[in-house]
Amino acid sequence: MAELLKDIESYWTTRTEGYSEVNQKELEGMQKAAWLQVLLEQFPPGEKEELNILDIGTGPGFFPVILAQEGYRVTAVDYTENMLKKALENAGELGDRITFLRMDAQSLEFPNESFDVVISRNLTWNLEKPERAYEEWFRVLKTGGKMINFDANWYGYLYDQEKREAYEEDRENVKSNALDDHYLCTDIDKMEEIARQVPLSAARRPEWDISVLENSGFCHIAADQQIWQRVWSPEERLNYQSTPMFMVTGIKEGGYR
Repeated sequence: MAELLKDIESYWTTRTEGYSEVNQKELEGMQKAAWLQVLLEQFPPGEKEELNILDIGTGPGFFPVILAQEGYRVTAVDYTENMLKKALENAGELGDRITFLRMDAQSLEFPNESFDVVISRNLTWNLEKPERAYEEWFRVLKTGGKMINFDANWYGYLYDQEKREAYEEDRENVKSNALDDHYLCTDIDKMEEIARQVPLSAARRPEWDISVLENSGFCHIAADQQIWQRVWSPEERLNYQSTPMFMVTGIKEGGYR
């Protein structure tokens, strides 16, 4: 695990600037308001100052920034040091409302029952032990707390010819519309090499997630496979049409406090 985790960290270190630029486009476009509305709809009732929110795999800090702007306090973790440095830079004067920490999503260093909400985006597919990650997220949630995860079958095309054809069609659509290709502007060979080593590239999701969340102790589990329609820009839709983003949620039994 240590070697693969090192490779993953190395890859995302090289992606820091490019990924941050993607987040900046989100902050300047329709995605900011759309994502904020989706998150707030899922949050448990209560005063902003009373909610302890954990963002796992924060990257350049998109979720913490938009939440801090709304008056929330957020703890944000990532395993890649460069991402955390960039996230702090992106937070600017909002940094006093956000705590950034380097941490492995599969082995969190927080005490049991620390947070009311756990959120994550585009992370679980990239983990070697995603089952363990979900178990850890359950552990650090308070009784009645909620987990909200956004992800997609990003590299399913490596294992499915039909998905491969749809992926190639996405690339052609992006090219014909003279848009930035969110796949080909990265080190696609390296990312595919990593994707072949992690289990979720070949998994059927969100069915896999629902099953694992049930086994991890979550209840009131729900999956929204159309959430991408609310949060993706036209450019993102063309880039990722073959891999629609889903949202999966679960509650730690006990009811909201």
